Order: sequence, then structure tokens, then C-alpha cells
Amino acid sequence: MTEALTHSAENSGTTAAQVQPGASAEPAAAGVPAAVSELSAADVELAVHAITDRSRHAARRMATANRAWKDRALRAVGTALRENVQAILAANATDVQRGKANGTSAALLDRLTLTETRVAGLVAALDNLANLPDPVGNVVRGQTLPNGLRLRQVNVPMGVVAAIYEARPNVTVDIAGLALKSGNAVILRGGSAAEATNQVLVRILRDALESVGLPADAVQTVDQYGRAGATVLMKARGRVDVLIPRGGRDLIQAVVTNSAVPVIETGEGNVHIFIDESADEEMAVEILLNAKTQRPSVCNTVETLLVHSGSTVLPAVAAALRKAGVRLHVDPRVQAALPGIDTEPATDADWGTEYMDLDLAVAMVDSLDEAVQHIRTWSTGHTEAILTNHLANAERFIAEVDSAAVIVNASTRFTDGGELGLGAEVGISTQKLHARGPMGLSELTTTKWIVQGEGQVRG
Repeated sequence: MTEALTHSAENSGTTAAQVQPGASAEPAAAGVPAAVSELSAADVELAVHAITDRSRHAARRMATANRAWKDRALRAVGTALRENVQAILAANATDVQRGKANGTSAALLDRLTLTETRVAGLVAALDNLANLPDPVGNVVRGQTLPNGLRLRQVNVPMGVVAAIYEARPNVTVDIAGLALKSGNAVILRGGSAAEATNQVLVRILRDALESVGLPADAVQTVDQYGRAGATVLMKARGRVDVLIPRGGRDLIQAVVTNSAVPVIETGEGNVHIFIDESADEEMAVEILLNAKTQRPSVCNTVETLLVHSGSTVLPAVAAALRKAGVRLHVDPRVQAALPGIDTEPATDADWGTEYMDLDLAVAMVDSLDEAVQHIRTWSTGHTEAILTNHLANAERFIAEVDSAAVIVNASTRFTDGGELGLGAEVGISTQKLHARGPMGLSELTTTKWIVQGEGQVRG
């Protein structure tokens, strides 16, 4: 790991086009020991606080940048990503190889891996962000009071947004792009698994900002300080305005439990699909294959299938899933209904598991009520779907299932910021305060009241 202190890119003398894989993200400050192991807790705290101070200064500048300026920055980042794709992939190959050597799971390796196609997807997401309206200055509501005071509640940037995530270099670009478009500065902790990739990506982002006259310090990282830096970041209340964790359950709960900074919690995805007795077989097969096999390692992949006992589609769905390599963990009734299909008995642990792999828990239920009760018992509140041709069943499911996204007759893979027209996403919030579901541009803003008068005083 590069353990140098973060330093302003203005002094680095390196452009995005000159980035080399494995190069240091930032030079060491003079007189400061390079290795984190040589730094005391006080030194790490001092260094991370210096980063937050620079972010605060950059956030003030970003808040005044107009849409055209921010959109130029987003397109500059996209251009730099295209120009440096080979450097990005070379750095990523180093991370992936190290992950394999360390026994990283297939699901995490998939999230860690970048390809030319995935980098192109990041560029496309940045271009989509540039085409979206600027949320800053949007009038939420307004009125003129009887006393003549003119009121407006408008969207404004959060300020300094921090993100802690793991093994997901795409998140580095997604969160930075969303933060920039919404007028914020961002501090990233991307974890050791994607260390080399994130070094290259952060440098590209910083250089692209400078190239259009915006502050490089609007994008910074504390990766060089490891877990100690992440801990300081979590405690930096008053220096960081909001913290967003994105990753597995352990990471998210560690941040929620230990942070003194306000947290927007993104949750794991124990996602359900319920097939009722009226669902069409062809549609059910197509949706289940997409929801389970398109990309099993992501949070909007289905993990539990509930099938109404009156449905006739289960054998066809199960056969298609098994052909695609999905391992089926089934209850006794499902096992009895699938005599010619390879299955294994499900346990209670299966109903609560986010597999993030080619595994699916399958249960049979006798009613919509039973399906909803199962979801209430085991769901993480991320995404649930119903496949049905009964409008009344769809409406009941929508009304009674309390998750961030509820889907009717479509794949759960649509719970995604890009798919829902948000350009990209910071994460999927499963909490109910401030933001819920895919978090895009507006979710990285707060509001302030503007009151304009002509000398009015309160009586």
C-alpha cells in the first residue's frame, strides 16, 4: 500500500495522461514518515483532519460552480478514463491477482474486476450525469406570505461527503461523479482490495478537475492511512457532513455502530421474488434468469424465490435455473414438486442469506399473505418483486411490502440508479430518513430556506 500522506495535486507535476499503474497516489509531505506503521494515532488524526480541511475549502468552491462548469469536469473525467484505460486495467489486474492469492470469494472478485466494457460503462454514466439537470438551486417549494415575505426552500450541496466501501473501484468513479455534479467534495476510503486501481482512478479524477479549473481537493482519499484513517474519518463530526458506507453487512454495521458522523445506511440485499398462481410461465422464467444469473454478485440479485402452491410454473423455472448453474436450496414442498431436478434442503440460514452467488433459496407458500409474512420475517428492506396477472394482488403487494423498492412483473435488477434514470448511484439506502432506495444527485443535497423581505419585523 502507498502510505504517503495525501498532498495537493497541484504539487504532483503529473497529468492524467502520465499515470502509471501502481504509482503513488500522492507524494509524501516533507519530514513525515512514509509508512503508516511509523505514524502514531495522533499523526494519522492530524493528517486526516488536514484532508477534511482541504475538502471543506474545496466544497465551498464546488458549491458556487454552475452546471456548465461541473458538466465540463464530468466530461473531462470521462475523457481521461478512456485515455488511461490500459493503465486502469493494469492496476486492476494487480488487485485481482492479489485478491485471488488471498482467497477472495468469486463474488468479491467480480465486484473488484474492471474490464474495458465496465470502464466504458463508467464513462457512459458520467456522460449521463452531465446530461441530467443540476439539483443545486432546485426550488422544492415556495410561497409569499400575507406579510409580504417571499419564501423558497431550495436544494443545496451537503458539503463534504465521505464514502467507505470495499473491493468496488467502480464506486470510486460513481460516487465522485455524483458528488461533483451535486456540488460536493468527497473523501474516499476504498479499501486495500482495490488499492492499486483506486490510486490510478483518484489521480485521474483530481487531474481532470484541475484541467477545467475546479479544485483537485474536491476528490481525496484516506486509503493511505488504512483502517486507522477510516476510523478517524468516522469520528470527524463537524468536519465531514455525511458518511455513506457501501459493502457487506459487516462493513456497513461497523460504520453505523462506530461513526460519530451522520450516516446514510446502505443495506445488504436479501431480495425476494414472489410468483403468484396467475403468473405467466414464460415471463417467470425470463425474469428469474435475469434476476439471478445476469450478475449474481450485486445487491439487487434475487436471493429467495417464493412460489404459490397453485402456480404451475415452478418446474420450468427450476429447470431453467439449474441449466444456468444455479444451486437450489429448497423447502420440503418444493423438493417434492421437483422430483427430477437436483436440489438441496434449505435451512433457516438460507432464508436470511445474501448469497451473492449462483445460489437461490426456494419456498412454497399458500397465499399472498404467507408470502408477505415470509418477506417481513427475512427481508433486509432492499427490493421485493411480485409476478402476477392479478391487479388486486399487485396492489396489495405494493401496499403491504415495506422495502425501498417494490417491483411488479419485472426483474429486481432494475433497482439501480443508472437503470432508474438517476445517472449513477451512491448506493441503495434501506433506511427511511433523508434517502431511501437508489441514491442519486438529489439525495446528495439538503435544503435551506431563503427568506426575502422588505423590512418586515415579527409582531
